[in-house]
Amino acid sequence: YTDEPAGLGVPPYLGTYPRYIAGSLNEDINYITIDDLRYCRNYLSGGKRVKDTQKTNIKIYNRTKDDIDIRRILDNTSELIVVLGVHTPGKYLSAVPGTLKEVSELIKDFSFKKVLTGPAVYGTRLEGGKFFEKADLTVFNSVEKFDFKYDEIKETAVKGASIIKQIPALRIIEIETSHGCSRKKGCSFCTEPIKNRLEFRAKEDILMEIKEFYKLGCRYFRLGKQSCIYSYPYLDELLRGIRNECKEIRVLHVDNANPNLVTEEKIKAIVRYCTSGNVAAFGVESFDKDVIEENNLNTTPEKTIEAIKIINKYGAERGDNGMPKLLPGINLLFGLKGESKRTHEENMKYLKQILDDNLLLRRINIRQVTIFEGTPLYREVGNKFLKKNKKYYWKWRNDVRQKIDNVMLKRLVPNGTLLNEVRMEIYDGNTTFGRQIGTYPLIVGVKGRHELNKFYDVNVTGHMLRSVVANIY
Repeated sequence: YTDEPAGLGVPPYLGTYPRYIAGSLNEDINYITIDDLRYCRNYLSGGKRVKDTQKTNIKIYNRTKDDIDIRRILDNTSELIVVLGVHTPGKYLSAVPGTLKEVSELIKDFSFKKVLTGPAVYGTRLEGGKFFEKADLTVFNSVEKFDFKYDEIKETAVKGASIIKQIPALRIIEIETSHGCSRKKGCSFCTEPIKNRLEFRAKEDILMEIKEFYKLGCRYFRLGKQSCIYSYPYLDELLRGIRNECKEIRVLHVDNANPNLVTEEKIKAIVRYCTSGNVAAFGVESFDKDVIEENNLNTTPEKTIEAIKIINKYGAERGDNGMPKLLPGINLLFGLKGESKRTHEENMKYLKQILDDNLLLRRINIRQVTIFEGTPLYREVGNKFLKKNKKYYWKWRNDVRQKIDNVMLKRLVPNGTLLNEVRMEIYDGNTTFGRQIGTYPLIVGVKGRHELNKFYDVNVTGHMLRSVVANIY
């Protein structure tokens, strides 16, 4: 599974890499997940027993094959292409991406050819606050960069949609609109400018791929594989075309957005054509102007708040699924160059201003920076500020969660809010946790063990720091 600044492939998302690879191969291919491999090596071959515990084992939750099929596939494989790489570590409700060390150990005894590709070619790390994972890659016969121009994948992207037939569980399809970064010099920590030059994908090609997935039964899509959805030059036409061609889409959402490029027209188009519960994620990273300058971040506090106001003006109205139609999200990053105690004070000052102005945020993501080779942060300071301020991070994070997140969440979904089509995903004791399908959906905890992968309508009855408690109605 992959997770990058521009693009997500952790279930329930289906990322772009395996699809493009599958579409480029002129032979029969099998798609398996890290869960299939773990299950085969650790349980079928390793002697472990799958315990009937009270908590869902998310390391093997996303299996695609049964025991006989996974054994047969691995026994008859001539070449295994491993797609791996996490550049923006997060917490995942129902999946665990593999590390290089883990994958290498799982595949080392197989005699087939082994190829590594995906974001891991530039480094990977499952936890923030550290340098990229340094691993022995000698188990792989080759390590291949995933470079291409969009003309080269016009047909393979469509052909690769067929791997959805090998995935029994529901997936939201991550759709690519561009790669690279529109800024001449990117943010200090970001790997996107290292991987690709800026290129926009033709709207006809995007629509053709979506139509193919739609024909195969997919109804959940996110335009998420890009550094900024507002940069896409034909946004209104693309969104209109998707809704006209695929009239029974259940979810159409977006992801990354540069606050500087927010306009009323673009927001109106997204609200008009996309579905409720949508989130435009702003890579703010810091409200401290010294940190912004030191790390060449893409916006200022003033521009961010202006963009939040525009999105709230048109998107805060509650939609069909019980959530607002479109809201901003904010990313904050600890460990950047120039970070000090003042950084937290500035972050809290502007977050408090957003609260005081009665503006809504869907969520605030807080993480510690991961340091990748080739980035300015790696070259200039490494982990200097991570080490310097590590002792403050828990307090800073807790301040945001207690004083901002919890207050915002109660405004966003007060008790009595009805949320439709919450899909139950995992058990933890006598509680079932689920989410709506979409971009950054709220985690909902419901007492009792309810059927997984089934949709329920729920009534919000309480609030945790970042999630809600609900009853089925």
